[in-house]
Amino acid sequence: LENLQPEIKKLAERLRYEVSVRGKQLGWSEKVARFHFKKNLRRIMTELYIRDNCHPFKATLLVWVQIPMWVCVSLALRNCSVGATDSEVQEQFSAGGALWFTDLTAPDSTWILPVLLGLVNLLIVEV
Repeated sequence: LENLQPEIKKLAERLRYEVSVRGKQLGWSEKVARFHFKKNLRRIMTELYIRDNCHPFKATLLVWVQIPMWVCVSLALRNCSVGATDSEVQEQFSAGGALWFTDLTAPDSTWILPVLLGLVNLLIVEV
């Protein structure tokens, strides 16, 4: 999308000139000329998006999929660790950690995992 900006700028300048000339020929008011310019620029941009397959919505699609997925995974993990009534599941979570977090049912007192998870999610969104 960023690579198209110089091309869009050149086409917009050319279109502005053409609309200005055409508007003077047909006696358009400033409002009518602006309407035709915006309409044609929108059409040109749509053609460029189709040509290069880079609609702006595609850039935000990952976020719209990732946020609900993150909420569902977080709730599932919370329900597994806190809301588990089965003693076998509870036992596996209390003895299944590694490094400094040996008990997965206890809150992380060092805040290393929550901060690390937040930074990794931020990195994923930025990339």
